[in-house]
Amino acid sequence: MSVRTGADADGYYAAAAAMEARAATQPGYCGLESARGGDGFGITVSFWADDDSAQAWRDDPEHRTIREAGRDRWYSRYELCVARVERDYDWVRG
Repeated sequence: MSVRTGADADGYYAAAAAMEARAATQPGYCGLESARGGDGFGITVSFWADDDSAQAWRDDPEHRTIREAGRDRWYSRYELCVARVERDYDWVRG
């Protein structure tokens, strides 16, 4: 979960798009889901094949640079949780 400061919205959206595109090229990347409310509260979930892939993304130099920019400008707070998904279900009205 994260809370945005509201500063530099254009820079934030450009960085988020760039990081989403970069993540998609990384080994073990399985997808991303994201939602944000008008109050700045949001959640982003990225899915990785294994913990090594997730840690490699955490350590990616470009991701690290953008993460630091987020701390400096775009976020007042964030929390990161690492979890394992054992099963996934979905249903769509036909």
